[in-house]
Amino acid sequence: MERLEAGILGTVFRNEENGWTVLTVRAGRSEVTVVGTLPELSPGEQAVFTGEWVEHKNYGRQFKCASCEVQMPTTLLGIERYLGSGLIRGIGPATAILIVRQFGEETLEILSEHPERLTEIPGIGEKRMAMISESFREHQGARRAMIFLQSYGVPAALAVKIGKYYGDRTPEIIREDPYRLCDDLEGVGFRTADRIGIALGVAPDSDSRIRCAMKYVLRETSASAGHTYLPEEELCGMAASLLQVNRELCRTALTSLLLSSALIAEEGDDEGGRRVYLPAYYRAEQEVALRIRELMLASRSDKFAGAVKAVSRFEKERKIQFSENQRKAIIQALEAGVFVITGGPGTGKTTIINCILELLSDGNEVLLCAPTGRAAKRMTEATGAEAKTIHRLLEYGGEEGVFSRNLENPLEADCIIADEASMIDLMLMRSLLRAVSPGTRLILVGDADQLPSVGAGNVLGDILASGAVPCARLTDIYRQSETSRIVMNAHLINRGEMPLLNEKDTDFFFERKSTYADTAQAVMALATRRLPAYLGYPAEEAASLSVRNIQVLAPARKGECGVNSLNLLLQEALNPAAPGKPQFTWGETLFRLGDKVIQTKNDYKIEWTRETRDGYEEGAGVFNGDVGFITAVDPENNTLTVLFDEEKEVVYESGDLEALEPAYCLSVHKSQGSEFPVVIMPVIGGPPMLLTRNLLYTAMTRARELVVLVGSEDIIRRMVQNDHVARRYTTLEKRLRDSGEYS
Repeated sequence: MERLEAGILGTVFRNEENGWTVLTVRAGRSEVTVVGTLPELSPGEQAVFTGEWVEHKNYGRQFKCASCEVQMPTTLLGIERYLGSGLIRGIGPATAILIVRQFGEETLEILSEHPERLTEIPGIGEKRMAMISESFREHQGARRAMIFLQSYGVPAALAVKIGKYYGDRTPEIIREDPYRLCDDLEGVGFRTADRIGIALGVAPDSDSRIRCAMKYVLRETSASAGHTYLPEEELCGMAASLLQVNRELCRTALTSLLLSSALIAEEGDDEGGRRVYLPAYYRAEQEVALRIRELMLASRSDKFAGAVKAVSRFEKERKIQFSENQRKAIIQALEAGVFVITGGPGTGKTTIINCILELLSDGNEVLLCAPTGRAAKRMTEATGAEAKTIHRLLEYGGEEGVFSRNLENPLEADCIIADEASMIDLMLMRSLLRAVSPGTRLILVGDADQLPSVGAGNVLGDILASGAVPCARLTDIYRQSETSRIVMNAHLINRGEMPLLNEKDTDFFFERKSTYADTAQAVMALATRRLPAYLGYPAEEAASLSVRNIQVLAPARKGECGVNSLNLLLQEALNPAAPGKPQFTWGETLFRLGDKVIQTKNDYKIEWTRETRDGYEEGAGVFNGDVGFITAVDPENNTLTVLFDEEKEVVYESGDLEALEPAYCLSVHKSQGSEFPVVIMPVIGGPPMLLTRNLLYTAMTRARELVVLVGSEDIIRRMVQNDHVARRYTTLEKRLRDSGEYS
């Protein structure tokens, strides 16, 4: 890191949301451009910038700043420039001259300590004096907050966010209790607060530190492992390990948290002690169970008359024949308040949906939805009817959990069909159920053998396991799918049997490799050369078509055949740097025009635009797992534009970029709900917890036309034999079961 001492000449550009700034400064006799996330600086001030010199292809040599120390101006000319810069409301260049002429070198002290003396200046009355004083205090406070936070290693963009929230009292508030950051601001984790707390001298056994860690463990495990609660002993053990304190201190802190209702506990059924919840998940599980029960008990006066004949007529028109189980599923789905249809690939789930749609087409309002844009698009293509994301169906309002469709304004429908139900997490299911009126049919369709939702909960699995909701489990393979080796192998794997690996002229291939390096090279060759040639892609479009149609999936993120490493290799091979193709690096990620990227967490506030037949539509929200392509890059301001689902344009500024990652290779978990023409997957090793049957099954069932596995036959065998499903601590199954089994 280098240091640059300079005087501020002016601000070329500043993004008020995230603090990204382009400054012109004077260092010695030279004028220099400084870029970075910075506090608001004024002409005349002096600053010491820490960072590195970079060469911008359009703007030449710049100093990219990581942090800065600001010194108030000391010369009369510097003070005059600072006050006349426009940053202080109520002071323009002319007034700045008058103030400096009146108070000289004491000007800044007067503004800070005795602002009432400003009324000595002609033209400044009490009202204007108060405005100037407040603006000066806010400006100084925001800067002081940012410098204070950066001195403790808080990233600049996060420092701006914290400073905006607490204002000029930021240092005092954080010195008093740094751990309140975790509760007050989304995106501030325990480790950030703890780093500040330790630097400020907070005792390791401080009550506030331990309480914060307990809540952090619950939040973290809900996000990373999908738990809605933790057993008391497990929670205390994890917190004690994180904090390096005695477990008894965590038990004491837990008692305090329960008394204050910051956490909720109920008696458990095993040796782990009580179940401990964050209040939001506890209430959500109770509400989901209650609303499912209400929908099931709602009386229906319109038992579907003539259902058997209608199904037979559909079979005749489509020249198909349903199995007895499929026919029964259709009739039950038409008559039940809540019904679940689950089954693997090729078992006829889509055909059953199409039959239900046709049978309800006369005078019934049917709404179709799915958790992601990609899944909704697939549903539309398969049925010919419009399907929306659940967020769009509920008329999402731009804030987490806030939807226009709710208890007071439910959806107007006779039947709602939700596909890819295995992906629906607890909180989204609660929002959906709030918008479904008793008397409306709710049909959940999904594959229970796939990986569970990314978010907390195990909604589909718990509903099926409870026995409280009528369901159809489809196992017979539809005859149209009998020739697909992808479908046949998926069912073999699901039964714990080895897939057939060596058949020719099928849609399923296996290539043996014995080392990580050879496997990675084979995956690269398949994605960039061999499969595009095999699939007949024109040479001039091979890279573009490969990016759009061929998806590499990996079990793990780390390692030579992990997501991170393969993304780097695939990015350089499929979208290499080129003259006139802009790019920039943010953190450890290189973003380049044309890159395929994925959103890695829900962002409920980021805005998007979409072109429609009636003009441009605006909205907000991009969600975990959404995949798009970078269509514009501005290296000067570290901003880029991403097109999602071939329709929604989103502008990402520097503060939003941490949620974007390359998507040339995805983890199997992130691929849920998607369908790709071609899937390539390395199967060469990794953590045992990731080498599981349902992970392999989920990866294979993402492919529509072709699957290629690369690696070791022994690893495939280990995955098939490993039917361990990582347990999610949830109680929805119990709450549904206690409400009464379906009979």
